[in-house]
Amino acid sequence: MFSLRTNWELAENAYTRSLRRLRESGKPVFDLTASNPTTCGFQYDRASIVAAVAASAAQPYDPNPKGCLEARAAIANYYGEKNPGAAFDPEHIILTTGTSEAYSFLFRLLCDPGDEVLIAHPSYPLFEFLSAIQDVKLRPFRLLYDHGWQIDFQALASVIGPRTRAILLVHPNNPTGNFIRASEAEELNRLCAAHNLALVVDEVFLDYPMAYPMPSSSAAVKPPKHGSFAGNGGALTFVLSGLSKIAALPQMKLAWIAASGPSQALPDAMARLEIIADTYLSVSGPLQFALPALLAQRSRMQSQIAQRTQENLAQLDRSLARQGSISRLEIDGGWYPVLRVPAVESDEALAVRLIEEESVTVHPGHFYDFPDDGYLVVSLLPPSDSFSEGIDRLLRLIGRL
Repeated sequence: MFSLRTNWELAENAYTRSLRRLRESGKPVFDLTASNPTTCGFQYDRASIVAAVAASAAQPYDPNPKGCLEARAAIANYYGEKNPGAAFDPEHIILTTGTSEAYSFLFRLLCDPGDEVLIAHPSYPLFEFLSAIQDVKLRPFRLLYDHGWQIDFQALASVIGPRTRAILLVHPNNPTGNFIRASEAEELNRLCAAHNLALVVDEVFLDYPMAYPMPSSSAAVKPPKHGSFAGNGGALTFVLSGLSKIAALPQMKLAWIAASGPSQALPDAMARLEIIADTYLSVSGPLQFALPALLAQRSRMQSQIAQRTQENLAQLDRSLARQGSISRLEIDGGWYPVLRVPAVESDEALAVRLIEEESVTVHPGHFYDFPDDGYLVVSLLPPSDSFSEGIDRLLRLIGRL
């Protein structure tokens, strides 16, 4: 009765079963996986948010497949601030209800059933579901870690095939937190041009660079990172972002695609995307009109998140310095440090043990397709006292092992 594309394993695994039991028990949960800023104790300007939505609620409905011009102009200005002196055309922006919908639009634009998109691993697990629903195959290539993460271009080139249509990257990556370097961006453009590929770049964490350094004086000096890919002319490029991370408003469900590239390809891409968007007209009218005001208040939220993540990262490093069995990998941006832990058991078994013995939740590395055991991913968003206690409990359990 059901399609093969939805033939997923639907039964509870050991991790979700243990997590459900912990939540049902009523015990305090030290959640080191928190990714929703609205539940992490940040102070929102609720009056301004409500006023922005209320003021737009009575606007006449004038459907535009790309989204209302005022919203697209605000997004273009945002990218203008990222790239001073460069103008971004609002006509090259399309609003979507979230980055997941943006991916579905792009997979439909670029791929026929069975075509391939290359993706860096480790990576966010949702991509597997998004691609399967759209009948697109993901072909992974590995990031290398050596005093920081970097693209393995030999591995990337080796997986380009006759059905490859695009390269997908997250900048900075989730969960590794590495920014694409300027030299890597040049090589990506070269590869895309040589093989007629599009470049899809998810920049939802772009506004969260991590200023706190590795606690090591011997770390290698890194080459300069690339800024936003919006306006990239070396390849047909689609940048994805939205209010969820930029303004810490995941409940608003408003994102966008910002397209750029060679003049011979860009107009055709936009015309096709406009028809795809017109087929759905999914974006809420009031939220479109509210976007300029919601985007304008992002600095209030970003400053709070930056302070929290820097403080928690510093606390993490102080805690790790008191022992010798766990280390963290370098992080350039975002809010997910990767911990290297002794591989005495599978990552999932260790994550389950943390839930059952210490009421601590972490993400095992296999969630993100780390190639081996010995990796845990934690979030820097939780309130500092809860984060500190969770890390202490994690260290305590691993110390027992």
